[in-house]
Amino acid sequence: MPQVNVMISGKAYRMACGEGEEGHLEGLARFYDDKIGEMRQAFGEIGDMRLHVMAALMVADEVHELKQRLAKLEADLAATQGNAGVADQRLGEVEDRAAEALVAAAERIEGVARSLIPTAVG
Repeated sequence: MPQVNVMISGKAYRMACGEGEEGHLEGLARFYDDKIGEMRQAFGEIGDMRLHVMAALMVADEVHELKQRLAKLEADLAATQGNAGVADQRLGEVEDRAAEALVAAAERIEGVARSLIPTAVG
């Protein structure tokens, strides 16, 4: 199993990860380290443990918010797909009625045309 060295809050950590996940793990560590940096800049030196907890809570809050947005987008998509299905059904019904109207009009036109053709007197 590959191992990666990451730096978080100035400390090196050796982490194991899945094959090919090294870059992803390094990116996650940088993201988390940046959050700690934001907390340190906003609140000063309040202790490493407190900074880590606050940064973890910020990340958890972002994940929670993103999950809520994703759920709403999925619900909106499902509603849109449902509306599209209803629209397709209505369109099919309108097409059926239009086809019936065209057939009826063609039959009336044929009837009128027949009535205009002189009949052979014999």
